[in-house]
Amino acid sequence: MEAIVFFLVLALAAANGANDVPKGVATLAGAGVANLRTAVWWGTVTTAAGCLVSLTFAAKLTSLFSKEIVSAPPTADFAVAVLIGTCAWVALATVLKLPVSTTHALVGSLLGAGVLFARSDVHWDVLVNKVVLPLLLSVFVAYLVSAVLTFVGNRIAASVEDRRRRTLEETAGAGPGAASVAEMQATASRKNVLTALHWATSGFTSFARGMNDAPKIVAIGSFALLGGWTPQRLLFAVTAVMAIGGLVAGARVAKSLTSCVDNLTHVDGFTANLTTALLVGLGAFRGMPMSTTHVSVGAISGTVGKDVGRIKRKTLRDFAIAWLATPPFGFAVAAAAYWLIA
Repeated sequence: MEAIVFFLVLALAAANGANDVPKGVATLAGAGVANLRTAVWWGTVTTAAGCLVSLTFAAKLTSLFSKEIVSAPPTADFAVAVLIGTCAWVALATVLKLPVSTTHALVGSLLGAGVLFARSDVHWDVLVNKVVLPLLLSVFVAYLVSAVLTFVGNRIAASVEDRRRRTLEETAGAGPGAASVAEMQATASRKNVLTALHWATSGFTSFARGMNDAPKIVAIGSFALLGGWTPQRLLFAVTAVMAIGGLVAGARVAKSLTSCVDNLTHVDGFTANLTTALLVGLGAFRGMPMSTTHVSVGAISGTVGKDVGRIKRKTLRDFAIAWLATPPFGFAVAAAAYWLIA
């Protein structure tokens, strides 16, 4: 049974990589900064870095998913049921190109198996205060923060544009050639700064995601570690397989995320990633299981500001349906799996 747990942990890590790695770097492709393959590579590398430091800086998340939601001493049967429920949904969603929350699927599966395994040890108060509220609020907070940052960013961009025009006017007396050179230099400099910031914030987002997700997967796997395996060794295995999953299938979900909003700009991508990185990173440090999926979609949508016509409502509707289906699906599959196994 321990070998089955280990296999399912790696399967979940692969599915998580395929579904979640693109979420930090989709804006790079959406804004035309990089192609999907390059963006996914960058997301994979920075996610792996976040995974590797997660056990040091995200111990609260490990504790939450290993013993606070269901406090009874776990068994291998329980771990297998939880992993089956979570893997089934994340893998299915990836095939359907839907960005879903591994956190949501994991919570639903914990509850589904938990009510059969140890009903009296399921802590609903912890679930509401430490899981449900942060997950729900994160979407709205991400939207608002991203909207504010986009407004500020656009004001700064407008100010830079004004200075560029004044510079052109000042150099106009030196002849048309001088003005043209000054304009090209200013445009290139501004573009280079925005590009560097966009790459940096997308990397920070992926790093925070790795820090937020890896402890949850390791927590479930630690229920039934193979002989000689420690949480640290399991983390290395999860990180490697998560990276493989992202590289092999990450582009599928990335295409869906880039279609949330029309005409994504450099400023939009930078502010959406900055918002996601800040909120997901804060969640990892504070032990609040933020969903990178919800935060990133909320942040990308928030970049439109008043121009809500840029939001593709059908795409967001499909995402919302998938999000609502995630916990019940995990609950049902995990409960059925535990009933069959135990």
